[in-house]
Amino acid sequence: MGLYNSLDQVRFAEAHRRALARAAPVAAAFDCNIAVFGFPFDREFRTPNEIAEWIVTTTSIGQGGDWLVKLAREGRFGSFPLPKGGFPPQLGKVVVATRKPREKLSITPLEAAGMLDEGRSILLLFGLGPRGLPEKVMDMGEFHMDLTGRRISFETCTAIGAAPAMIQTLRRPDRPQTDGSQHRSN
Repeated sequence: MGLYNSLDQVRFAEAHRRALARAAPVAAAFDCNIAVFGFPFDREFRTPNEIAEWIVTTTSIGQGGDWLVKLAREGRFGSFPLPKGGFPPQLGKVVVATRKPREKLSITPLEAAGMLDEGRSILLLFGLGPRGLPEKVMDMGEFHMDLTGRRISFETCTAIGAAPAMIQTLRRPDRPQTDGSQHRSN
């Protein structure tokens, strides 16, 4: 999951903190990593571990930030500058979460799940803030995905929770889980 800072570019705000604290347990629950783009962390925090350890002292959301610390310790949390020409390729194919997908780039959550089942990585990108992602960032998306298929707008944290849950649910049931178990149909 990628969180793109469309908020304050200078000051680390409460909205940044809350988005991170809320996204971390979702990432842990649905086998995702977290990458943040353009978050204005203090210069004293140089590594993802330092950022996570600081967040844990400033929030009660997401078990007090414990999940973010766990992800950072496992190398599953990264901080990157705002992309100029594109996103780091090691993060996967860029899938923009949007209620306004461009027709030629549009995929469904089922197609995103299929990409993962085929062994391809995706960077599911969310814009923080009321305006979402800027046009230049929308242009960097290789794919656009409307979660609802009905162009219904979600609050960012709702989308951050719903997207990984939906994609994980749509994955092939015969796919081995990270804990060695199999998906079960009910």
